[in-house]
Amino acid sequence: MVGRKFDEPTASSSQKALVRLASIDPIELCNEAKVERCRATRDLRSCGRCVQRVLISCGHAALCDECSQRCDSCPICRIALPKGANELPLRLYYECIEAGLISKRCDDRLQDKEDAENQLVADVQRLYSLFDVALENNLVSLICHYVTDVCMDESAVSSDPVIAFLLDEKVVKDWCRRTFKIILTELQAIYNLTVLEMKGNLSLLLKISLKLAGMSNVLEVLESSFRGSTSAMLVDLNHLQESIVKTKQHLDIMMWCIRHQFLEKVRSRYSDFALWRSSVRERKSAAIKRAWPDPVSRVLESSEQSASSLFIEDALSNLDTEQEYAEKDEGELSIASLLTGGGDLFFRSKLHGMAGCYPFENLRAAVDLLFLRGNSDLVVAKQAISQFLYFLFDRHWTVPDEGWRWIVDDFAVTFSITRHSLLESFVFYLLDDHTDEAVKEASRLLPEIAGPNIHPKVAQALLERQNPDAALMALRWSGRDGGATLVSLGEAVTAVRVRVESGLLTEAFMYQRTICSKVKDKKLNDAYDEIKEQRCNWTLWLEVLVTEICCLCIRRNLVDRMIELPWNSDEEKHLHKCLFDFAMEDPSSTVGSLLVVFYLQRYRYVEAYQVDSKLQTLEEDFISKNRNDEIAYKMRSMSHWRKGLVGQSVDLLPDVLQQQLKTGTLPEVVVFTGNENIPAKSDVTEVQEPVLGKLLFRAPQVQWEGNGFLHPQL
Repeated sequence: MVGRKFDEPTASSSQKALVRLASIDPIELCNEAKVERCRATRDLRSCGRCVQRVLISCGHAALCDECSQRCDSCPICRIALPKGANELPLRLYYECIEAGLISKRCDDRLQDKEDAENQLVADVQRLYSLFDVALENNLVSLICHYVTDVCMDESAVSSDPVIAFLLDEKVVKDWCRRTFKIILTELQAIYNLTVLEMKGNLSLLLKISLKLAGMSNVLEVLESSFRGSTSAMLVDLNHLQESIVKTKQHLDIMMWCIRHQFLEKVRSRYSDFALWRSSVRERKSAAIKRAWPDPVSRVLESSEQSASSLFIEDALSNLDTEQEYAEKDEGELSIASLLTGGGDLFFRSKLHGMAGCYPFENLRAAVDLLFLRGNSDLVVAKQAISQFLYFLFDRHWTVPDEGWRWIVDDFAVTFSITRHSLLESFVFYLLDDHTDEAVKEASRLLPEIAGPNIHPKVAQALLERQNPDAALMALRWSGRDGGATLVSLGEAVTAVRVRVESGLLTEAFMYQRTICSKVKDKKLNDAYDEIKEQRCNWTLWLEVLVTEICCLCIRRNLVDRMIELPWNSDEEKHLHKCLFDFAMEDPSSTVGSLLVVFYLQRYRYVEAYQVDSKLQTLEEDFISKNRNDEIAYKMRSMSHWRKGLVGQSVDLLPDVLQQQLKTGTLPEVVVFTGNENIPAKSDVTEVQEPVLGKLLFRAPQVQWEGNGFLHPQL
C-alpha cells in the first residue's frame, strides 16, 4: 500500500503476515486461496457460512466462528476440538486483509451464501491477491517456487476441481497478464502528467520497475517448463515476456529523463528542431558525395547506385521493424499506449522507417522510439542505449563541456556504461558529422576504442573522410586485417582500399590472395547451401577484389607497379578485363600499353601482339573522331613505340608462329572467359608460366621515360 502510514499494531501484524506468507509451503497457497464454507450441520443442512479461521487441532478450515464454539470435533477429520481454547488463527488471506496488505474491497466474508457459478472466479482472484502481496513485498521467489514445486510437479494433483485448476501453469500466466495490464494503465496515467508531476511519482515508478523485474523472473521460470516444445502457451509466454522487458527498459530510461526534467534546462546547440533536421540532411548529403562506388554492383554491371549511410541510420535500421505492438487477441496489453501522443509516433516510424525519424523531435520521442520499438534482446538494448548516447552527443557537442558533460557522465553511471562504449558512441557521431573538426576529434579518440570489437564501418568512414592512415590503424587494431579471419565481402573491399590508398599495394595483393583462398577452402569444406553459396561465392570475391585493386591502381597511377605482382591465372583474367575495358573507354591513356607490357614481362608475346592489334584499331578510331593534335601526336608516338616493342618481341618467336600471327591464322588466345574451369587450389608463390617458354631466348626489357612513352632495351 503506497503512501500508507501504519500505526505500531498494524505494522506488527503486516510483518507477521509477511513472515507467514514467506514461510508457507507453496502447495498450501491453493488451500489458502480456496473459499471454504462451514461444514457444520445446522437444521438438517450445512451452515455454509464463510470460514475465516483454521482449527488449532488439525489446521482445517472447516467451521465458521459461531460453529467452532459449539462443535466438538472437526467435520473433516473428526479430531476432537479443545474446549475453552484461545481465539483461532485467521486464514492467511484474511490475515493479509486485516494487516492492510490486501484491500478490504476484496473481503468476501460478507457473502454468507455459496455462489457456485462465481466460486472458481473468487478462488482465482484470492490466489492472485496473494501473488500481488508477494510481488509488492519482494517475495517473488514464492511465486517462482509455486511454479516449480506445484505447477511443474506431476505428482501435485487433486480431486477437487477448484484446487486442480489452481495447480495449472495457466493461472500464473493469467496473473502475469492481469498484473501487466494494471501496470500499463498506471504508467500511461503517469506519463500523461507534467514533468514536475512525474517527478513527484518517481518512487512509485521505481516500485513498478521492481514489479516488472519480478514478473519477468516468474515468466522465465514458466518458460523453462515448456522449453524445447512448440506449444501455443510458450509463444504467448515469449510474447508477454517481450512486452514486459521492453516496458521495464523504457521505464528505467524514463525515470532518468524525469530526474533530469527531460533536459529542459540543458541548452541544446540547435536553436530549434528545423535547424537540427537541416544539419542531419547536410550530413547525409555529404556522406553520399564522398561515398565510394559499390564494387559488387560494378562487377555485376548493375545499374544500382552506390548509397552511403550514416552510423545512426544503420543502427536504427537494425531495430526490429517487424515487431507489432498490437498483440494478437491481446489489444489491452499493447505497449504502444505508452508512446507520447498515443500511437501517432509509432505510425510515423512505420511510414518513414526508423532511420527516417532521426533527428528525434525531443528526448521523450527518442526514448519511446528507441526502447519501445524492436525487441528486448540484451544486444538490441545495448544498441538502443548507444543510439541514445549518439542523440545526446549530437544535441550538445560544440557546447562548452561544463554545460552538458555531466549529463552524459550521469547517464553512464546510472546504466553502468563503460568508458569504451561511451567513446564509441561519440566516435560514431563524430564520423557522421561532416565537419573537419569532427573527423580530427574522431581520429584523436580512435586509439581508445580500437580493439577486436571495433565497428567495421569505422575504417570505411575514415577512408571516405580521406584519412587512410587512421583507417589502416583501425584495421590493424581490430586483428582482422591479416586475412586469416573470414569477414564480409564489404569489409574485405574496405581492407583492400585502405591498403592501396596507404601505398601498400603489395600488402593489398597478398590480402586479396589470402582472403579468397580462405573463402574457397570454406566453400569446399562446407555442405552446399544456397544461402551460403550466395554469401561465400569465392569466384565473386576474387573478381570483386582483383577488379577493385585494378581500379584503385588506375586511379592512383600505380598500374606499372601492379602489373609486376605475381598474379595467377585465376586473378589474371579479371586484371585483363579491367585494364582492357578501361583502355576501350579511354584509348588516350597508357593503361592499354601497360597491359601489353604485362604480357611482355611474362614472355607471352602472342597475347601481347593480339592486345596491341586491338589497341591499334581503337586508337586510330579515337584519333579520327577527336580533332586534338596534341592528343593525337601523343597517342601515335605511344602506339609507334609499343608496336616496335611488340615487333621486336615477336621476332623472337619461331618463323611458323610469326607467319601465323601476321596472316591472322593463329587462333586468338582467350585470356578472359566467364565459364573457365577454376583450378582446385591457388598457390601464393605461383608465377604465370611463359607461353612457348622453351622456344624463347631473351625477352626485351621495358623502360619508362618521363614523357610516358615505352622504350625497349634489347
